[in-house]
Amino acid sequence: MNQSHSLKRHLLVSVLIVAGFAALPLVMTQRYLLGEVILFFLWAMVAMNWNLLMGHAGVFSLAQMLFFATGAYSVAMGTSYLGVSIWAALPLAAVVSAILAFFIGLACLRLTGAYVALLTYAIVGMVHVLIITETECFTMVRNSCQQMFGGAAGFSQFEDFGFRKLLRGNWILGNYYVALLAFAVTILGIVVIIHGRLGLAFRAIRDNVGYASSRGIDRRKYQIAAFAISAFLTGLAGAIYAGHFRAAGPSLFDFSTLLFVLSMVVVGGVGSTWGPIIGAGTMMLIIEFSKGMGDARDLILGVALIVFVVVMPKGLAGSVRQFRQMLGRKASKNEEGSTV
Repeated sequence: MNQSHSLKRHLLVSVLIVAGFAALPLVMTQRYLLGEVILFFLWAMVAMNWNLLMGHAGVFSLAQMLFFATGAYSVAMGTSYLGVSIWAALPLAAVVSAILAFFIGLACLRLTGAYVALLTYAIVGMVHVLIITETECFTMVRNSCQQMFGGAAGFSQFEDFGFRKLLRGNWILGNYYVALLAFAVTILGIVVIIHGRLGLAFRAIRDNVGYASSRGIDRRKYQIAAFAISAFLTGLAGAIYAGHFRAAGPSLFDFSTLLFVLSMVVVGGVGSTWGPIIGAGTMMLIIEFSKGMGDARDLILGVALIVFVVVMPKGLAGSVRQFRQMLGRKASKNEEGSTV
């Protein structure tokens, strides 16, 4: 199958997925379930972009939740301090996340593999500590001191998308379609990148840096591009998260959140096209069934991650692909046997 045909096929699947979710509120009207689907959109966006960076570009970064938090904090601070409309803050938050990723990408240029993971996780930890230990008063909000980056309490009750006033009881539908639009932009953009020339360059660097360099592919340029693209769309997800929940706080940096999103990529299948979406849906179902278990939820996530790494190292998407190939081989053998 040539590259152009593969791109068209995956774009068609993307359009069908988006169309299906667009029609979902016609049959699913419960506010709680629509809220869970909104969360699915956001976590799937993070997982898809993490998979682009790690699975296709071969950059083992652990800074993805930092980009997500940057988008959320940018919306919170922009609307709270600067009076920026949330609709203007959304693209600005994505740009701020991309700029941050550009500098982190520069810092990682001389590193590979586990060293990139260690450096990026150290940066995330440093930012987290700086935020939660911040004590200096920046301004007064509702007769209480507000730190510049929100401190341990974070930000809350800032401007949302405005659908509570516009749609009143059906405000969740407005938020749903905003999140769906961002999800659609992400899924279409990721498919175009993965199955286009940029994706080929990413995979060439991932598989053999020396060979890629001999073919004129600049590792530094494409590594920074991978950081910036994934951070832009991840920051957009974080911005929508902040607008939906009207909150942004240091809990976004928690290791359990990092493990949750990473498990989506691993369970779905690292380096696949649809794995992150499949993994996001699977892990959200696991979380839904494990609600009320307290700290045991993290244990369940860890166990699920270990099981998939050992039993299905290529994830659900890879296992489905292997099963289809096996059926294809059996069909071809049967055809050969029937002609003999």
